[in-house]
Amino acid sequence: MSEVAIVGIGMHEFGRHEGVSGMEQGAIAVRRACADAGVEWKDIQFAFGGSSAAGAPDTMVSQLGLTGLQFINVQNGCATGGSALFSAYNTIMSGAYDLGIAIGFDKHERGAFRVETKAREGRDWYGGSGMALTTQFFGMKINRYMQENNISQRSLARVAAKAMRNGSMNPMAWRRKALTEEEVLQSQMLSYPLTQYMFCSPGEGGVALILARADQAHKYTKNPIYLQSAVVRSRRFGSFEVLAPSLSLEYGEGPTVDASKAAFEQAGIGPKDIDLAQLQDTESGAEVMHMAENGFCEHGEQESMLEKGETEIGGRFPVNTDGGCLANGEPVGASGLRQVYENVLQLRGDAGPRQVPNDPKVAYTHVYGAPGISGVTILSR
Repeated sequence: MSEVAIVGIGMHEFGRHEGVSGMEQGAIAVRRACADAGVEWKDIQFAFGGSSAAGAPDTMVSQLGLTGLQFINVQNGCATGGSALFSAYNTIMSGAYDLGIAIGFDKHERGAFRVETKAREGRDWYGGSGMALTTQFFGMKINRYMQENNISQRSLARVAAKAMRNGSMNPMAWRRKALTEEEVLQSQMLSYPLTQYMFCSPGEGGVALILARADQAHKYTKNPIYLQSAVVRSRRFGSFEVLAPSLSLEYGEGPTVDASKAAFEQAGIGPKDIDLAQLQDTESGAEVMHMAENGFCEHGEQESMLEKGETEIGGRFPVNTDGGCLANGEPVGASGLRQVYENVLQLRGDAGPRQVPNDPKVAYTHVYGAPGISGVTILSR
């Protein structure tokens, strides 16, 4: 049995919220998590919080209460939320504290994921090579992967259509209108082979998770969800990452491969033991690649899995049941925690119309961010 449990979850709706700051959205998520666990803010002993663009998280104590708790800020690209959870998990495992919280929130302007390299690097080598937009990098990466592994553009559309269907059943999601595969394929081409609806968008939202020692979990909830592993890994030489100045002649696996293997080893289980997964889907191709990088299939098998509907909510291996980044958007600080929030709902049996059938018991989350960071968690009932 794990020594750490998630005993409270709270989320502020993702999307666009005029007049509500990112930090206010984070504070609302914290209050909802406290209510879920039946605790007050003053009961929380420590916090790790992450935000990319909405201010220093520790300053939210002015909204929540000046209780003197330990509060440490975390920033780790798109893996910020996963890194905050990793930090909170290990704090409890160390025996330093019994009850803590991981917080993530953000509020991005429209078009926020552009890359500005000239001022920072002194010369605009990245933008000058036509890669200044992350859309172009992702297009290049998945195009290469498709050629090497016989993946069709139709598979990318299947991923996006699934995300929108799932998002339409999620009251916390931003995009809540189901789209057909044809609508996805016929939307504006941004960076071949990726069309407009195959990409997520920078957005807003907040998530908070309350963690406790497992032997004390039933003080706070009748349905504790146990953290079997929490792992973060960085890239190795040869992996192809955003902001990389070149592509190495020596091919190397991405950081997800290392993070996944370490998480399974820590949990003492394997990919076949997972009932559902939330995988980073910054764009449709990411979900396809990450299915294999996390060990859930061989490279190239995704084409058949998607065609058969195996990753649908009612399929053999449900993926991104809440709509993923494609339907929810990506407020960077909150995105990784959103995945965990969804898995807790699923394992509690509280996911409503998007509930995975057959009483799921083990769930997996994976987050990936620039310039090559990956975080994985495994949860169980």
